[in-house]
Amino acid sequence: MSDRIVKIDLDERTIARRSPDIERERAVAIYDLLEANRFALIDRGGGGPYHLKLSIEQNRLLLDVRSTADEPMIVFGLSLSPFRKVVKDYWEICESYYEAIKVANPSRIEALDMGRRATHNEGSDLLQGRLSGKVDLDQETSRRLFTLICVLHLR
Repeated sequence: MSDRIVKIDLDERTIARRSPDIERERAVAIYDLLEANRFALIDRGGGGPYHLKLSIEQNRLLLDVRSTADEPMIVFGLSLSPFRKVVKDYWEICESYYEAIKVANPSRIEALDMGRRATHNEGSDLLQGRLSGKVDLDQETSRRLFTLICVLHLR
């Protein structure tokens, strides 16, 4: 299938030092994304597969879509402002979850995990909305990209 991402790069210059938990989130998101995703540029039928470079510049998320030969196709710049609250909420609940799995009872861990998933869904829905009319992507692809946006957003 050509409507997919086959390579993804994060601009490491914009990423702060990560904890092992955050690094694990990043690695799993990239692995899962490359295993299965749907990503199609609208009005460019059959233009994939794609390489995707994610970076942050001047309060904007840049999605640099390239061919597999690394030729530029299009760059989407999205304001980070709409993502700030949900990213902050996501990392706060993740921190609580990571601490809870060390010492909390199963019901507390489950409650935090449900909150984490709900916040993650909120962020992925926001991303899909911001890319509407530009990129066709499925829910799982949007969730994994949102995780990577969160990693990039850390300062």
